[in-house]
Amino acid sequence: MIKTFLAIGAGAVALGAVPATAQRYTNHRACDQWRHGRCVSWHQMTRREARQAGYRVGYNFGPNYSYSDIGALPQPVVTRYHLGSNFRYVNRGGSVYVVNPRTYRVVRVIPGG
Repeated sequence: MIKTFLAIGAGAVALGAVPATAQRYTNHRACDQWRHGRCVSWHQMTRREARQAGYRVGYNFGPNYSYSDIGALPQPVVTRYHLGSNFRYVNRGGSVYVVNPRTYRVVRVIPGG
């Protein structure tokens, strides 16, 4: 009888651990912790997190997109991430996307909030 309870308990633990290890991860990484404007801790994003992250690095906005002026960005974001006038910016969904002005591709995603 004790062996049966132990077997049921071990099966419950094994089934409970499967969803945590069955998550599929992507090649996308997100910053967990910032210190002095630099990322000091990264984590690998799951597929769900990557889908919810919005536009990714490499996304092409194109030359005809209406970009935000650096003065329209939140001032704490501009000073913390040392943003300058040498890039173009898109402020959508609480995130700021830094866009290369020659290729129109996203080179950096700054999470909001």
